[in-house]
Amino acid sequence: MKIDSNITSYNPKFKGLMNNKALLKGLELVSEHSTSFIAGTTLLMASVIRPIVISMTPDVDKENKRYAAVNSFTSGLTKFAIVEAVAIPIENAVKNIDKNPEKFLNPETINNLKGSADKLINSQNYKFATQFFKLASNFITAIPKAMITIALMPLFMDLFFKNKKANNTKISNNNLQNQGFYRLNNGHNEIFAPFEKKANPSFKGGLINNTSKAIGEILNNGNIQNLIKKFSSHNENIARNMTMATDILLTASFVNRTNRSKKIKPERKKALIYNNIISTGISIIGGCTIDKLVKNNTKGFIEKFSKANKENPKLAKYIEGINIIRPTLIFAGIYYGILPLFSTYLADKTDKFINTNKPEKKLSE
Repeated sequence: MKIDSNITSYNPKFKGLMNNKALLKGLELVSEHSTSFIAGTTLLMASVIRPIVISMTPDVDKENKRYAAVNSFTSGLTKFAIVEAVAIPIENAVKNIDKNPEKFLNPETINNLKGSADKLINSQNYKFATQFFKLASNFITAIPKAMITIALMPLFMDLFFKNKKANNTKISNNNLQNQGFYRLNNGHNEIFAPFEKKANPSFKGGLINNTSKAIGEILNNGNIQNLIKKFSSHNENIARNMTMATDILLTASFVNRTNRSKKIKPERKKALIYNNIISTGISIIGGCTIDKLVKNNTKGFIEKFSKANKENPKLAKYIEGINIIRPTLIFAGIYYGILPLFSTYLADKTDKFINTNKPEKKLSE
């Protein structure tokens, strides 16, 4: 009996963890919102875990610790804000194509990408292509993220590590009103609330449809389809590979912007740069190694999981979710939870070693 993938109600025989409803729903959400999941994980780890680990690093210049911690917090916050602004429309647009492929894709494209799968949404080619579009939002925003992170770092340094006088922290009524706030008088106290903005559903719907059309036009290209089929066998590694490519571009952009920044103290730049390069390099090598080991050891789990949910029309999404969660948690755990203790220490010592062994300039007579 063939099961329609549009069926929304599915009541399998309970088999424990393998088909727990909360687990399945979570895996589905990760599959559909992969970039949001990665950005959210990064925000939590970068703004909380990494600064704590950096503060615990022994025998490191206090100011270097502060810059490293603020860099982590600012980077996580900026990444989340920018990626979500780009990722959410793309994720919703892909979901739109999932539901109505005939509306955005040519019949030839659907047949070509579907291959031997029963439905397009279950095709390895289609899953690879759509995940690439969603995860690419991380990559294409790497340079803007680096620029904004560097621009915001001095502001957060002042906010976290410099005491301000009360008079300097007061916000005038005019400033609040200029930023879209109005005054409410509740009898004794004046409070400010944002101007009400009415939602515009037609704009939202138009944005999603236009984005779906743009993605559809790309997928309708024969050359793009050939590339998809060539690389789709690496679908289960796409989250890991895109994460590595994004980290490399982001670090290179960060180094460039740090060197050019006039607001970061010159004597703190090198340690900050060394910290990022060391963290990225080790996390990529360590992340790939651990991900391969974990992946090999989880094959049995995925086989059991597939058997327990073999009649579930969303099985392909669940497995896709597993393949996104695994490398995300591994790379985040290494980069934000383990490495800061070593990279902060090494960066500080490398900076001091280079500065100590610099040849002294001869004074002109």
